[in-house]
Amino acid sequence: MAYRIPNKNPIDVGSKVAIGVSLPFNAPQVFTQTYTTQDQVKSNIINYVLTNRGERVFNPTFGSDIRASVFEQITPSTINNIQSQLAEGLSLYFPNVNFKNIQIVPNFDENVINIQIYYSIYNNPVTQINITL
Repeated sequence: MAYRIPNKNPIDVGSKVAIGVSLPFNAPQVFTQTYTTQDQVKSNIINYVLTNRGERVFNPTFGSDIRASVFEQITPSTINNIQSQLAEGLSLYFPNVNFKNIQIVPNFDENVINIQIYYSIYNNPVTQINITL
C-alpha cells in the first residue's frame, strides 16, 4: 500500500521556531509570532491588501492601493477595477501561492465592500481571508 508523504515547507520542520509575526497587532504581548508558513502567508496577504503603494520603506511599489478607492461610488466598474488590481498584484508578489478566487461583495446599505480571497499553498486545503473596507 502506498504511503502519501505530506508536502511540508522546510521552514515548518521546527515546531518551536517562529517564522514571522501575525497581523493584526492586537495581542497582549508586543507581537504574536507565527510558526507555520500557512499562517505567515495569510498575514502577508492581509498586509499587502491593507498597504498603500509608497507606504512601505525601500519597496514603494508594494501594496494594493485599495484605500485610494474608499470614497468612490460602488459600481460594477469600480468592483471590477479593484478585483483586477488585486489579482494582478497578488500574483506578482506571491508567486508560490495558488489563488483560487478573489471575490468582492458590495454592501450598498453600509457603503462597504467585503473582499474574500481563496488560496492554497503546497497543495494544502483552500484557505479563506475576509477583509472589510
